[in-house]
Amino acid sequence: MNLKECYEELGGNFDEVQKRLRKEEMIKKFVLKFLNDKSFENLISAVENHNYSDAFMAAHTLKGVCQNLSFERLFHSSNLITEALRGDNHDESLISELVGKVTEDYRITAEAIEKLKAE
Repeated sequence: MNLKECYEELGGNFDEVQKRLRKEEMIKKFVLKFLNDKSFENLISAVENHNYSDAFMAAHTLKGVCQNLSFERLFHSSNLITEALRGDNHDESLISELVGKVTEDYRITAEAIEKLKAE
């Protein structure tokens, strides 16, 4: 799998990230580093512990990384959960639903990147 195919599979915008980072080597470097980012794990852990302040920070970080790398699918779901976690009034049912969506989108993203890494 090449980098462009990886972006197609994970629901990203390769043309957009290429405008930002220019070189494919640079893009690939940061895409592969994404697998080591702990934001997703921190989000899940914080939500499980009902620590919504830490969950917000983790979701916000994940959203930012996805935005910078043009991972549009995961950016969208991480943006939704970030907004659901903002402030002091938390709808646990909505948060649970959004955690499911972020988890699915993260899985799709990580699997595509693992395929890229294997090549």
